[in-house]
Amino acid sequence: MNRTSHIDLLICDCDGVLIDSEIITGRVIREALAALVPEHELDVQLAGTFGLQSRDIITRVAAHFGLDLPTDFHPNVRRRAEEIIRAEVQTIAGVREALHAIDLPLAIASNSQHEAVRHALERTGLTERVDVGVFSADRVKRPKPAPDVYLLAASTAGVDPQRCLVVEDSATGATAALTAGMQVIGFLGASHIPPEQGEILRELGVEHLLHDMHELPALVERLRYLNCTTTSA
Repeated sequence: MNRTSHIDLLICDCDGVLIDSEIITGRVIREALAALVPEHELDVQLAGTFGLQSRDIITRVAAHFGLDLPTDFHPNVRRRAEEIIRAEVQTIAGVREALHAIDLPLAIASNSQHEAVRHALERTGLTERVDVGVFSADRVKRPKPAPDVYLLAASTAGVDPQRCLVVEDSATGATAALTAGMQVIGFLGASHIPPEQGEILRELGVEHLLHDMHELPALVERLRYLNCTTTSA
């Protein structure tokens, strides 16, 4: 007897799913802005912004405080964050083993730039595992929370969005994937995840939450064949 899968493509976010980088980027952004505005007010503005592009976070804070930032402010912040990530970032525990254990084509859909994602794949040992491709913010007109990067991954793979399963850590990314019509697993195991994140993702419509990447293969297997019919060999 053969089971029929209703999932044809696995798509993973990068930051916070493959590598534990969000906490580094957030730290660099905060340090740069804290030199210009009161820290306690800044923290209020930064709350809930993880998953957004660094440029959008900085723009939001600058608008709130009426800052006239120099044109090189964001490039310098991004460059500094990338330098620290390259030197310090840790991979998410178990992610390499988990993704190699899953028998589905794999794509990466990220709000980061292509070069940063490529480095993350090298660091995690997943370059060869990503057989569909890397879909980054610089390849679409609208980054997450717009669905564009996820829809591009699905169309490139020739897979209906409803037959895609996504692993995301942020509300921004989950919103993008859900808007694209995809099923989402919320990953809560990265170091930057706040205690309320699980509830936030559930309110968005994410039904399945995961704290440990070692459990991903079993969850993907269960979701692939959930409510599927069995056919004869």
